[in-house]
Amino acid sequence: MVYVLISVLCSVTVGVLFKLASRYNINVQQAITWNYLTAILLCLIFFRPALETVPLPTSPVYYVLGILLPSIFWILSRSVKAVGIARTDIAQRLSLVIPLSAAYFLFEETFSKLKIFGLILALLAVIMMLFNKDTSERKSSVGFPLLVFLGFGTVDILFKQLATDVSIPYTTSLLMVFCLAFPIALAATTYQVLKERQSLKLPNLLSGILLGLFNFSNIYFYLKAHKALSSQPSLVFASMNIGVVVLGTMIGYFLFRERLSKVNFIGIGVALVAIVTITLAKYYGA
Repeated sequence: MVYVLISVLCSVTVGVLFKLASRYNINVQQAITWNYLTAILLCLIFFRPALETVPLPTSPVYYVLGILLPSIFWILSRSVKAVGIARTDIAQRLSLVIPLSAAYFLFEETFSKLKIFGLILALLAVIMMLFNKDTSERKSSVGFPLLVFLGFGTVDILFKQLATDVSIPYTTSLLMVFCLAFPIALAATTYQVLKERQSLKLPNLLSGILLGLFNFSNIYFYLKAHKALSSQPSLVFASMNIGVVVLGTMIGYFLFRERLSKVNFIGIGVALVAIVTITLAKYYGA
């Protein structure tokens, strides 16, 4: 469970770093770019893939992910700025509804009543978390976390497709995706520098390295948790998602004084119940 705890801390820290970015005038686009370069280097150090055996990506899924990852990461930063860590983390975690819905509607997977109930609860939780009585902020409050929800759900589906290719280790696939995401992010940074006269600054580089460290560590320790608790995948899945929701909410509310309505708080409770329900249905066939 130590690995799960570290993964939860790293995941929530990514949101905290995005929250602090505007306070310290960090260029988020530059930070995202150096984040992927850092992630590539850490993949090489910790996963140690045999580079001579790493194939050139042939599946279009790799290239779609290469474009989506930096785009969704930028949207994540905007969502944290617009609505805070708590609601953004919940939108990200409840995005598991997307691949589950795809399995039901596109691949005609048989669902139990409990799993369907969990999906309905999750969608209800998303709606409640996006609720904002302040009409002046309503558009931004709904837009970015909704894109986080849809974006991470789509990314999850694509990564699951990569995982079905047993000829390539999952960690190698992850490295390949990062190698495609980095030049995409670098192109966006280059555009900023050349067209928008944004200068490259050391604080942005250091922030990107820090972001990449926590982003990679989140993935690394999550994989280690699944390996260490291979007989209890449901425990890892539920603990990770519940941990991020609870810790993200606590940090957002107490540390950053994020405003949450009664409906939002009820939505948090519904989200936790949804995660437990989906976990029971997913791993125990209930």
